[in-house]
Amino acid sequence: MRRNLAAFVAAITLTFSTVCAAALERVDPETAGLNPEQLERLDNLLRSRIDAGQFPGAVTLIMRNGRIGHLSVLGRRAPDGEPMSEDTLFRIYSMTKPIASVATMMLLEEGKILLSHPVSAYLPEFEKMTVATGVDADGKIQTEPARRPITIQDLLRHTAGLTYGFFGKGPARTALNEVNGAFGDMTNREVSRALGKLPLEHQPGTTWEYSRATDVLGALIEVIEGKPLGEVLKAKIFDPLGMKDTGFRVENPGDHARIAEAVPEDRKIGQFDMFDPREKRAFESGGGGLMSTVIDYARFAQMLMNGGQLEGVRILSPRSVALMTADHMGDRIKRGKYYFVGQGFGFGLGFGVRVHEGIDPGLGHKGLYYWGGAAGTLYAADPADQTLVLFMMQAPKQRQGLRPVVQNMALSAVVGNGGQ
Repeated sequence: MRRNLAAFVAAITLTFSTVCAAALERVDPETAGLNPEQLERLDNLLRSRIDAGQFPGAVTLIMRNGRIGHLSVLGRRAPDGEPMSEDTLFRIYSMTKPIASVATMMLLEEGKILLSHPVSAYLPEFEKMTVATGVDADGKIQTEPARRPITIQDLLRHTAGLTYGFFGKGPARTALNEVNGAFGDMTNREVSRALGKLPLEHQPGTTWEYSRATDVLGALIEVIEGKPLGEVLKAKIFDPLGMKDTGFRVENPGDHARIAEAVPEDRKIGQFDMFDPREKRAFESGGGGLMSTVIDYARFAQMLMNGGQLEGVRILSPRSVALMTADHMGDRIKRGKYYFVGQGFGFGLGFGVRVHEGIDPGLGHKGLYYWGGAAGTLYAADPADQTLVLFMMQAPKQRQGLRPVVQNMALSAVVGNGGQ
């Protein structure tokens, strides 16, 4: 009886904390240790790009020491849409990966997995993998056996040997491209089984290759928890953190006007159209399927900056966050041909991680971790001065040129300790 009462009280407490999740504190730029003149330069740059028709609008958020010191809302949600707002919904694509990675680390803390476990212990389709070595005269893919199993750590740090297929050439990429287009109609488990039938691009544990590894993590999470990925993320992360607008689908028609859209000529990710979040999709992609707002993602990002907790709600332990944001490559993992993480960067469990004060030409301290989304979103956290930068737009063609500019301009606005 006493145990049941305790469980009831805990459930009520969690519900109350979710419903009444406190708003992130907002302060003026100077109080946060930010330079207002530099912030105005950043906003003016974005206004000029919006006026030039590169994208309809954007939202930029900069936090210092857990407080919002800059929140800029510019332009419109869509070319013919309403004015941009704080609660605009964006396709965050690969900024889904850190969230799925956190869910995986929660399973580790619950004793359900070890990062050294072979993925095949949960997803048997990965038990006997092969690696593409070339093609014969008839165009048939030649393979060799994988020398060791794929581990959960491999999935988290993109060393599983998998690929995405969207870029580059090679027999493994060609084989994946033949089935990539069908994934939207498959469940996470079906996608995993399809990937398990294909040859790998690299031997597991040898090479960093950006890939569908986090989609496989999504299937692994589902098998362990016995629920769809969206339900797991909602219960473990979104509800406890008060992320009320984050999910794989924008189901309520009343919220459809809040969805950000790109200009007509910039609505493709590679050869595929940007997904429509109004439609229910079988594939809940752990690697790139979530919708979110800048405020929701700020709550998630600040939780990690705080060592795994936000406003009294603990998601992870500080040691798990430290492990996620450490470099997991060292000198043992080869940087593949398409290592776009950055000079002077290693890779952690879901993030690029800066390992040198110099080398990379962008601003940021050693220990900065970041990731972005294919439609133009950016997440960067610099623990050295407790700075968090979030940038949201929907403009796939503009992302590579604009995101480093935004990050440099945002980080160069840090001029004080922000009340630290």
